[in-house]
Amino acid sequence: MSGISPFSLSKQPPLILVADDDKTMRVLLRKAMEQEGYRVVEVNDGQQCLDAYDTIKPDIVLLDAVMPVMDGFTCCKQLLKIARNNLISALASFDTDSALNNTVISKLWERTPILMITCLDDEESVNRAFEAGAMDYITKPIHWAVLRQRLRRLLQQAQVYKQLEAANQALQHIANVDGLTGLANRRRFDDYLNTQWINLAQEEAPLSLILCDIDFFKFYNDRYGHPAGDVCLQKVGKVLSHTAQKNQDLVARYGGEEFAVIMPHTHAVGAVHVAAAMQAGVRDLKIVHDGSEVSEYVTLSMGVATMVPTWESSPSDLIVKADKALYQAKAEGRDRIILK
Repeated sequence: MSGISPFSLSKQPPLILVADDDKTMRVLLRKAMEQEGYRVVEVNDGQQCLDAYDTIKPDIVLLDAVMPVMDGFTCCKQLLKIARNNLISALASFDTDSALNNTVISKLWERTPILMITCLDDEESVNRAFEAGAMDYITKPIHWAVLRQRLRRLLQQAQVYKQLEAANQALQHIANVDGLTGLANRRRFDDYLNTQWINLAQEEAPLSLILCDIDFFKFYNDRYGHPAGDVCLQKVGKVLSHTAQKNQDLVARYGGEEFAVIMPHTHAVGAVHVAAAMQAGVRDLKIVHDGSEVSEYVTLSMGVATMVPTWESSPSDLIVKADKALYQAKAEGRDRIILK
């Protein structure tokens, strides 16, 4: 049918939730929508609409204004409230400081269009509908051609929003992820460290940072070539990422052969424990490194620093401490962990 052509990218036709206390009207709406190729779920009143909305996650809601139990205006406001609460719950399970997640999720609650269908056509009712959150309004008796076109327009808009959000997410991913290792890049590292510094200064909680270098990596590249060096970086990055213990820990490629691990709510003992596990994990890879002066395999030098952030200090203080620890680890022979 021509009515579903704009949605060919979707696996299933759009799902329409119809809320109207008039059974005859619901039957007419169902038949009209199914002829257009849409899937339809119908309910009798506003409360049933709320119950169904969160369960079936419709692509659009057709909502009568005058219904028993709960009128359409109240239902419309509650639908937006449910969607906002779902947004809050979704964000709680993500890194709420991450641009990778916020861009897409922050707009999802707005993208379920609500179209009011009612016999009320006075100016006050029209204003109430839009103030309640409806995106469009059509009066009874229904002009079916108009309804079909408005449905298509609203659904097309929602589809465009989703595509734009997906594209924006991809751009944010490119902006924050290291292309070689798939880890966070330096930009993401800086943003996350600054955010965690503020959060933990408020909580008076510890923040640990691990900086680590692949020992004699220049010699590795010289001996085995840059493609092999890239593979080595990828393998090491994967070990670091898998060894990080908490969801809040961020593993980043800090630059070249250097990696960093931000560990909120982690004391020095815990950070050293994780660093040791990472170091052991890289040794267990047994990546042959004939150019190393400390081992036949690839190894890591690691500097660990822990601070309780304050408003008088800054993230750069933690970086300086970790960098000094890393420098000391190299100066003392490499393949070791130094805590500052």
